Amino acid sequence: MAGVINRVKSTNDLELKDRLVAINRVTKVTKGGRTFSFAAIVVVGNEDGVIGWGLGKAGEVTTAIAKGVEAAKKNLIKVPVHKGTIPHEQYAKFGGARVLIKPATQGTGVKAGGPMRAVLESAGITDVLAKSKGSSNPHNLVKATIAALSELRSPLQVAQNRGISVEKVFRG
Repeated sequence: MAGVINRVKSTNDLELKDRLVAINRVTKVTKGGRTFSFAAIVVVGNEDGVIGWGLGKAGEVTTAIAKGVEAAKKNLIKVPVHKGTIPHEQYAKFGGARVLIKPATQGTGVKAGGPMRAVLESAGITDVLAKSKGSSNPHNLVKATIAALSELRSPLQVAQNRGISVEKVFRG
């Protein structure tokens, strides 16, 4: 069941908050001199399980961020958040970046660094343990984290797939 992505159909009724993850200044050297442009990675989320990311490129920082926000609103996914944490452990990789996210008890907080923290907090996850292995490239870390979150299954989905009650999923 890997690769199950719960796409969000409409963004009209969502109140999305955007977070800037990274800005990269790109220099192009031409015969007339140097031309600067900017690339911005932006994560948007409603802090209630909906998240998306986007990359905007422009000649000015503010325009690049605005383009990134628009791109992020076009590829939103729904993440199962269970009591402020994730339902189960998940591993994912994208390019050279490998991420591991684990559920944590209430009050732990978001134990994650940089780009992973922005993605997890935008999704509304308040208690999680996360580890980034391999590349520290923010582009690949954001994509790997979102890949891990998109593969999460809610307790209700697991119960329906197995044909048992939700209480039995938690051995309760």
